[in-house]
Formats: sequence, C-alpha cells, structure tokens
Amino acid sequence: MDDQLYQAAIVGLARAAHGKGRLEAPDGSATVDNPLCGDRITIDVRMDGERVAAVGHQVRGCLLCEAAASVIGAHAAGATRAELTAASDTAKAMLTGADAAPPQWPELGAFAPVRAHRSRHSCVLLPFEALTKALVAAE
Repeated sequence: MDDQLYQAAIVGLARAAHGKGRLEAPDGSATVDNPLCGDRITIDVRMDGERVAAVGHQVRGCLLCEAAASVIGAHAAGATRAELTAASDTAKAMLTGADAAPPQWPELGAFAPVRAHRSRHSCVLLPFEALTKALVAAE
C-alpha cells in the first residue's frame, strides 16, 4: 500500500463513513461499477425541491472510493444539484491537474496525492458519477 496515497486524511474520511447506508424510499438511486478494479457504489438521494434532503451510500470498493463517498455523505444534504455538479467538476479538475477553483469542500484536498496515480482517479470519481446519476433519476 502506498503510504502517500493512503495517508491519514483519506483513511479518516473512509472510517468516518458519512452517509453510509441505503435510504428507504429514495427519490433517485444509481449503482455504478468500475470493472477494472471491482469497485461498486450505490448512492441514494431524497430530494426537497432542488436541494438534497438526504443521501445514503453503499460502497464495495477500495479506501479511496469509500473516502470519496464519505465526503459526499458529509456535504450533499442541503446542497443544490448545481452545487453538487460543481463539487464533482472540482474533484475531476483537481485530479487531472487542470486549473480549478479551490474546493468548496475542504476534504477534497485530501485526494491531491491521487493526482500522481492516474489509474486510481476513477476510484475517487466513481461516487461522484453515482451521485450524478442518482440526481438524474430523481428528476
């Protein structure tokens, strides 16, 4: 295990498991897989108009996927679809090294070491992909 990649902040986020667990009667739900590494995540959302009222997730995957899902779980409730799209775009830009606005969710900074491991980008982004699909399903 690469100590730089799995540093304490990422381990802490994964262990916190914010939002862990499925929601009863979600407005939208999506499951996505990464066939290359075997990660699989399901995200459920319950909406209140344009804002997420609650989010839940079930992850079968690596520590990076668990940590990213936990970040979403910590911040998605109360956020608008636009705010969640912006957070997803920021995560993608941060991993690719593109110029991006500072992350509105400070915990996204914990994933900076992943930038050097391109094959692991999808592990971090898979929960954001599932969130996007769950939001579409909730429309």
